[in-house]
Amino acid sequence: MFDREIPYNDLPLLPPQEQIENDTDILKKLVIASRALASVNTNVLRLPNPLMLINTISLQEAKTSTEIENIFTTEDELYKAISDHRREEMTDPATKEVLRYREALWAGYNAIREKQKIDIQLMIDIFRQIKNTNAGIRPPHALVVIKKGDSEFGSGQTIYTPPRGNGIPEKLLENLENYLNDDQTFPIDPLIKMCIGHYQFEAIHPFQDGNGRTGRVLNLLLLNHKKLLSYPVLFHSKYIILNKDEYYHRLGAVTQRQDWKNWILFMLNAIEKTSILTNELIDAIIDQMEATLVYAKTMFTWYNKDLNELIFSQPYLKQKTFSQVLAKSSRTTLTKYLAQLTESKILHQVKDGKEVYYLNNELLRILGS
Repeated sequence: MFDREIPYNDLPLLPPQEQIENDTDILKKLVIASRALASVNTNVLRLPNPLMLINTISLQEAKTSTEIENIFTTEDELYKAISDHRREEMTDPATKEVLRYREALWAGYNAIREKQKIDIQLMIDIFRQIKNTNAGIRPPHALVVIKKGDSEFGSGQTIYTPPRGNGIPEKLLENLENYLNDDQTFPIDPLIKMCIGHYQFEAIHPFQDGNGRTGRVLNLLLLNHKKLLSYPVLFHSKYIILNKDEYYHRLGAVTQRQDWKNWILFMLNAIEKTSILTNELIDAIIDQMEATLVYAKTMFTWYNKDLNELIFSQPYLKQKTFSQVLAKSSRTTLTKYLAQLTESKILHQVKDGKEVYYLNNELLRILGS
């Protein structure tokens, strides 16, 4: 019998004993999820400059992912912080956590392009970036347990105690690393491998904090590594937060009775629904970009495609940012242009003390929907 109060040192190594890849229900759902994910990959490449909008989408993913861990910030604080790097140093701890998640996502994306694998060191590096720490895998004596939150029924009750002891988490992580990277020994569909790997990482719970966020970053990096996603843009944390109770219930069911099937079905459904959501987000942004470009060019002869793309690169911008695409304009001319964009309601000017921000309300509307 599984005992929640005792470290789960008997966590089975991967792969699971169950013949998951031959289950009819899983195979049907796998086809649907794979097609949905492929459509996201195609849609991302429609963007005139994918990296431009990916920062915006990844920021939403970062914000939602930290909310799962009950860390909240306002969009206003977040967008102000990324519009001016100096402000990042003055922002509140919750906003810093969100920004670190996004930075960890991009650092991992760049690292995996170089390493061409997901290894234990990459996991540690992502964790350190998210938590702004030099710590690594939790020490053997650390009494880490997972308890119900204060807002839940039976708050404070232990629901899971992860593996503990000299070399035990390390051995399990080594097995996980091999499973994720060795497609010869473990020739299973990469989407199913992602589902299985995500459970195993969360069950190992290798760090004292930040395991959920680290695990969600690893999901995106694995999809990128397996060539299923060109950029880490899948907005999957929103689905998890909307189905948070079921997410933890399905995780627990694998631990307690090896119910892999329903866990994998849940995660594949998350991929499908998240892909649809991400596509809708990308479509809405592209459509609005095109509409704004057409409208602005009828109003102003100096308005161009580069400026339009800058306006949609993030919701809050400062005047100095516009000099990137209006470099030949004097400060007086630049001020005049921004006043015209504000008057025409393409941008909305907001003052915060001495700081002035130019908001793209249409982009904010899309991101907030």
